[in-house]
Amino acid sequence: MNLTQYKKVLTISLPLVLSMGATTVMEFTDRVFLGNYDLNALAAATPAGITSFLFTAFFLGVAGYVNVFIAQYTGAKDLAGVGASLWQGIYFALGGTLFMALLSFFSVSLFSLIGHAPAIQPLEVIYFRILCLGTGASLLSATLSTFFTGRGLTRTVMGINIAGTLFNIPLDYALINGAWGFPQMGIQGAALATVASWTFMATAFMLLVFTRDNNHKFHLWEKRQFIPSLFMRLMKFGIPGGAQFFLDILVFTFFILMVGRLGRDELAVTNMVMSINGLSYMPMFGFSMGVSTLVGQAMGAGNPKEAEAAARTTTHIALMYLAFLILLFLLIPEPLIRLFLPQNNGMNMAPLIEMGIVLLRFVALYLFFDSLVIIYTGVLKGAGDSQYVMWCMVVTGTLSLFLPVWAGVTFWHMGLYFIWSCITLYLVILFFLVMVRYRRGKWKAMSVIENPLPSVPAQVSL
Repeated sequence: MNLTQYKKVLTISLPLVLSMGATTVMEFTDRVFLGNYDLNALAAATPAGITSFLFTAFFLGVAGYVNVFIAQYTGAKDLAGVGASLWQGIYFALGGTLFMALLSFFSVSLFSLIGHAPAIQPLEVIYFRILCLGTGASLLSATLSTFFTGRGLTRTVMGINIAGTLFNIPLDYALINGAWGFPQMGIQGAALATVASWTFMATAFMLLVFTRDNNHKFHLWEKRQFIPSLFMRLMKFGIPGGAQFFLDILVFTFFILMVGRLGRDELAVTNMVMSINGLSYMPMFGFSMGVSTLVGQAMGAGNPKEAEAAARTTTHIALMYLAFLILLFLLIPEPLIRLFLPQNNGMNMAPLIEMGIVLLRFVALYLFFDSLVIIYTGVLKGAGDSQYVMWCMVVTGTLSLFLPVWAGVTFWHMGLYFIWSCITLYLVILFFLVMVRYRRGKWKAMSVIENPLPSVPAQVSL
């Protein structure tokens, strides 16, 4: 056992895991507050939130791919490339901001087409519209964070994400329930608190990135120009990465929306369980970002063996965390479900609890496969192999999830457990396809950067 390698992985990945954990806590408490406020608000928040995130995911995926460019330029000791890459990501994020703002005008038509219960649709529209209009802050925050993650300075990102969560939670509670002198705004307050948190974090990143020292070291102001060749390389590798992230969210959006056709209780319980699933899902993205950074730095330095070691070590650490969660979901599912249910309202909660316990067993079953897909996708992306996973998700998602679930619900009137069986099958198949690609090793010969950087006259030594 190489303890140095474990320490290196934990140093990079653990702050990112905690960052994703902070995001999970923010979403988790948001759902708990809404669930205790009104079940209709809870039923509306997850489909509206995930639909907003679906459209945002593509832009986040492409902008987030700047992390790989910065990691590889760092490994190649080209600090001018770091500054220039960051600006190309910022320009792309501005385009995403405009798109999401325009999308907000179609919110009523969109949720009318989805066709959830009449009591839920207006709440979905409110939540979706506010998140779309505030997405620019989220995209800018994600892009600026790559300046730190790509260089392995992940504690800074952790600090800002935790601060954003601590800013959000009391504001979220106050705006939902009308506490401490704030107006009672329900689901509208939940959305406004989220956007306020994004704005807080984007501002913090701007203050820490654009300093005099960083400007001198990375030529941030000097390299602010749009560089077509570098931007197109970001598009070449980032668009498949963004499309993959979009498809990943599309799978779960489709899943949630189809469950919504079954009824309010099925949708509400699925939302509860998916929020609990976030305890694994979001931290695994932290591990994925961490291993992507380590692989990118190793590939930029021309050392694929170091990249393999990072992948192997990250997997070992993640599996220990997964074992704990699987036991948690199997042994004490009822207390987790009860967190989301209103207390002392006279309703019979036993059917919802029973349904939630079964769904948590599904989560325990697919957790291993889903988590390793996320981690090894990070490995492939860190090297520049972003197209393969995208096409795997298109084909596997169509054949094992989209078509069976749509036909099953529409024509055969299949129920909740059929839909959850399909999502489990999809994740198992995707796991084996990703592992085959990793084992064959084509990714070891890839690179996303050019040396020297186009339009940059000279490299800057470390």
